[in-house]
Amino acid sequence: MNISQRTTDEWETGIGEQFRALRIQRGLDQETLATMASISRGAVRNLETGAGSTLKTIVKVTRALDRTDWLDTLDDTGGEISPIEMLRQQRREPKPHQRARRRTDA
Repeated sequence: MNISQRTTDEWETGIGEQFRALRIQRGLDQETLATMASISRGAVRNLETGAGSTLKTIVKVTRALDRTDWLDTLDDTGGEISPIEMLRQQRREPKPHQRARRRTDA
């Protein structure tokens, strides 16, 4: 099957199989990996079986398995700050405090 024709379920299953193979290659059981990633064992099981997983779980497991290079392939900015991140930073910066106008009684 052409890779671009995979269904979402097929992608989830295939990615989960890759995580499972890497975990086994590293000699880890699901409980140990869950502890390393600060997630539940059920979250690891769901990821590995393709039963649904959050992006947060994928990032945590990828970090725990020391495979952040996988995540780097998704970053098309070349390591530079994206325009969206620039907007987020601007929103986080405190705005200059303006003094209230002094009231003058006439």
